[in-house]
Amino acid sequence: MIHYQLRCAEDHPFDGWFKDSDAFDKQAKVGFVECPTCGSAKVSRALMAPAIPKKGRAARTKVAPAEAAPPAPPNAPAQPQPQAMAGPVPAQLVALLQRVRAEVEQKCEYVGSEFAEEARKIHLGETKARGIYGEASTEEAEALKDEGIDIAQIPWVPRADG
Repeated sequence: MIHYQLRCAEDHPFDGWFKDSDAFDKQAKVGFVECPTCGSAKVSRALMAPAIPKKGRAARTKVAPAEAAPPAPPNAPAQPQPQAMAGPVPAQLVALLQRVRAEVEQKCEYVGSEFAEEARKIHLGETKARGIYGEASTEEAEALKDEGIDIAQIPWVPRADG
């Protein structure tokens, strides 16, 4: 993994992690790298100092990557998550969650408070399989999981456009 300090066309600084230099170039070229402040896809690498260990210090050891969790299905009820960190949410994380929300809203059907019922119908084959999202109580979500119905909870942030 490589860490880059980035700047958008509006000169907002932010940073990102990429597999390698080519991964950044490819993602930036197709507009996948966006400024978390203004949303601009015109992003370039900023000048940065290389991480060189001082004489007499050992170089940093590589840390084994954490096991990746399987991707969450799009049929997630929107309910509050326990706060995992104190303080404000970093702008980059908010921007990522805004993109997730936009994708869910674009590609999935909103079923509102009927989420649990509709998820069961899909699971039982009573209605066509499709991505859905909506609201479910904690009890409804637990019941769905107990029934073997895969659901995911996505933190629902305000839209990027307002």
